[in-house]
Amino acid sequence: MSADAEDPVAAWKRWHEHRVDTVSAPYGPLALTGTLPQTPSGGTPGLADYPEGRIPAVPGHWRATAGGVTLTAGPQDGITLDGEPLAGAAELAADEAPPSHARLAAGEVRLVVIRREGEWAVRVFDPGAPGRAAFTGIEATPYDPAYAVPGHFAPYGEDRTVQVENVDGRTRGLGLGGELSFSFAGARHALRVAVDEEDGSLWAVIGDATGGRSSYRFRFLKPGIPAADGSVTVDLNRVQLPPCAFADHFVCTFPPPGNTLPFEIAAGERRLKGALASGI
Repeated sequence: MSADAEDPVAAWKRWHEHRVDTVSAPYGPLALTGTLPQTPSGGTPGLADYPEGRIPAVPGHWRATAGGVTLTAGPQDGITLDGEPLAGAAELAADEAPPSHARLAAGEVRLVVIRREGEWAVRVFDPGAPGRAAFTGIEATPYDPAYAVPGHFAPYGEDRTVQVENVDGRTRGLGLGGELSFSFAGARHALRVAVDEEDGSLWAVIGDATGGRSSYRFRFLKPGIPAADGSVTVDLNRVQLPPCAFADHFVCTFPPPGNTLPFEIAAGERRLKGALASGI
């Protein structure tokens, strides 16, 4: 039996410490200072909105093409591509690497090319971001065994999409793969969950009776990969803050219909500590 199985308290502490290290890393979520360019409506940013090729606060000339992005830069721009100074034009696709290993950099800043809703944009990660400097930790409730319960995943058999409002005020489709059911405090509950296409792990956007009061308005639950019979542990001790809790430039979805639980999840990550606490 593993040490984690023998001592869930120690495992939870290790998980929490890893989460704090991850979000506060030089190119973690707290370092995101912009997703550019931003459309005047506040919707999905797109390079097509800047046909002259200049994105505010980002060096170089950027142009969206049918298959990606063309970036043209000179020595005065100070951009490096794969660690080498960029002098001329480069054809870029979406950067699949984590920000710390992004292909593009401008000094200590990392530039990450993304494609979202058919639009090309650039995310800017700066280790000197004010949010990262002000970070003092994540308020989290210590492990409570009552919040770790058996669950069962039942796939739909085919992918379903539900329209859900996002934090930027727009409604978008959220793909769902099945339902995760479990019992808590004498009642049966079911969550609509997504399934990761790469490894089959589950994740859900959930709300509860603490949301917007003593916890962030919604949180993420990632139970892991269910067994062949659908069994999986629902450990509410590991509910976590969504990326938009750390930087406003992330666009997160609100819980889909049916995913706001009627009880208090007085467990897991609750909110950011200190001056950064928001969304409650």
